[in-house]
Amino acid sequence: LDEEFTVIRKNFAAKAGKDYAASRGEYLNGIVMANYIGYEFIDAATVIFFDKNGAFDADKTQKVLSAKLAKTERAVIPGFYGAKPDASVKTFSRGGSDVTGSIVAKAASANVYENWTDVSGFLMADPRLIENPKGITIITYKELRELSYMGASVLHEDAIFPVRKEGIPINIRNTNAPEDAGTMIVENTCHNPEHIITGIAGKKDFVAINIEKDMMNSEIGFGRKVLQVFEENGISFEHMPSGIDTMTIVVHKDEFIDKEQKVLAELHRAVQPDSIDLEADIALIAVVGRGMRNNSGIASNILGALAKAKINIKMIDQGSSELNIIIGVRNRYFEDAIRAIYDLFIQK
Repeated sequence: LDEEFTVIRKNFAAKAGKDYAASRGEYLNGIVMANYIGYEFIDAATVIFFDKNGAFDADKTQKVLSAKLAKTERAVIPGFYGAKPDASVKTFSRGGSDVTGSIVAKAASANVYENWTDVSGFLMADPRLIENPKGITIITYKELRELSYMGASVLHEDAIFPVRKEGIPINIRNTNAPEDAGTMIVENTCHNPEHIITGIAGKKDFVAINIEKDMMNSEIGFGRKVLQVFEENGISFEHMPSGIDTMTIVVHKDEFIDKEQKVLAELHRAVQPDSIDLEADIALIAVVGRGMRNNSGIASNILGALAKAKINIKMIDQGSSELNIIIGVRNRYFEDAIRAIYDLFIQK
């Protein structure tokens, strides 16, 4: 490795950049591992590509990587980085090795993508909130997206996209307990879930912007004008429950707080509402599961369990897919709400 260290030292002196520095440990580990097990080493910077703006170039990567793997029987490819057109190193976001593995699995036309980590797959709830939560044996890509977006973090949320298009399942396995089956992530399945729900996840610190205006429902373009204000301020909305004369926009507090007064002023100019109220410190909880489609009364049961726990809900939102139900509660009730919902479906 002496030659490698010399090159790295030279590039550091030339100010190669933080992404280059962050990737060198992975790069060197890849070389060591490849030599130890007798596999070919493939530098990710030669087969995984980003465009000049730093966006992943899926087409070029697939073309080059699949051609390379077709001529390689066994290989070690380091994770979480690639190269831009100027040959500078670019890294994926935190957990990007999951994405690299998915990209390689697609290029290799693998039967399954095994992702080895330090846990035995996904759990039905956060173990910091629920003591010994049950594991998830099988989960669909759609269910995983819902749970990952709301905080479940075993796998990088972007890791599903390359393999999903090819119908390649992902198997989450535990390096420290290789005998455990882990969790299979699939496009779809006819396996009946063990429980009505697949999992529960959530996040704190949202803000609900409640807009009221008489005859709102008859005003064409009202919703578009409201959302345009948020778009122009670079704020993405999470949910948008509404009534005949009311519309609520739920956003991340950290995206909204510094632009609060500017957004409110622009909303007044855009739609002339009768009133705008703000509710801060809202937590959102996602109850996710393909099993909910075939069962009636799920939402009412959840509301009953929360009422029994003396938790008042601020909002409820369910899409037509019946895959998930979003519950909004005060931040201070977040943990108790998750426990109440888990006990309703799992502990009974």
